[in-house]
Amino acid sequence: MANVVRKYLRYLSKRAEIELENRADPRVQIDQAIEAARQQHEKLVSQAALVVGNQREIEMKMGRQVEEVTNLTESARSALMLADNARAAGDLATAVQYEQTAQAFASKLIASEAALEDLKVLHEQAAASAAQARVAVEDNTARMHRQLAERTRLLTQIEHAAMHEQMSKAMEGMSSLPPAGDTPTLAEVRDKVEKRYAVALGRQELASQGMEARMLEVRRATMDAQAAGRLAELRGSMAAGHGAGAPGQTGRPAMPPMPPTPGISAGRVPGGTGDERLSLGKAAGDSAPSRGGGTPPVSGTQEAPPA
Repeated sequence: MANVVRKYLRYLSKRAEIELENRADPRVQIDQAIEAARQQHEKLVSQAALVVGNQREIEMKMGRQVEEVTNLTESARSALMLADNARAAGDLATAVQYEQTAQAFASKLIASEAALEDLKVLHEQAAASAAQARVAVEDNTARMHRQLAERTRLLTQIEHAAMHEQMSKAMEGMSSLPPAGDTPTLAEVRDKVEKRYAVALGRQELASQGMEARMLEVRRATMDAQAAGRLAELRGSMAAGHGAGAPGQTGRPAMPPMPPTPGISAGRVPGGTGDERLSLGKAAGDSAPSRGGGTPPVSGTQEAPPA
């Protein structure tokens, strides 16, 4: 039972990890990776600083040890010189004391020289470690720069991917396939408009084939025929009037139009109806040819013939 529980827990943990990986934002993961690399670089720099600092510390100890060896060497030489001078002066006791002092300086000198050799060995090791630390820091710095450049490239690629995804969604929305949401496509709207237009055309066609439509066409044709007849009558009356006055005006200047008589307009009888006007016009047209080309009567004062 405990084994089954452990397996189930591991399964849930792995499933949650996969789900998180699928839903994770790449920008956040990139920042996490850069932050981890930055922390590692800081740790490496701190460790390299300790190694280089140890080298500098050993160098300072070596400087003090070299100074001590130099002082002990000078002191031993001075003691030997004093012993030689005392022996030359015949003071053997003083010479022995100086020799003992020189022996003590020599013993310390040997210990200082041994410590100096140990420091030299440690300095060589520290120098090698410091060189490796410097190389590691330089390599890691170059790696950090490459990671930052890679971060910029990945972020730009993510933006391009998002733009292409939006363009793909827009193209899919404009295609014939229906979108996932409740927004209608352009093709659906077009089919709806075309269907409505076709139904309207069908209704108009059915309405144009009915009895009322044919009656309306007949009325319109009758009105057009009446208007055409009226225009023909007007043209005939105008042509008759011009034809009656043309022979008598040969070689004479054009007469200006006479002003209408007050109360009587052209082709109109006061108090008359439209039928009376039409009959007068017909009578004038019928009487004009029967005069044999004579001069039509002109209302008002007649113009005297030229001298």
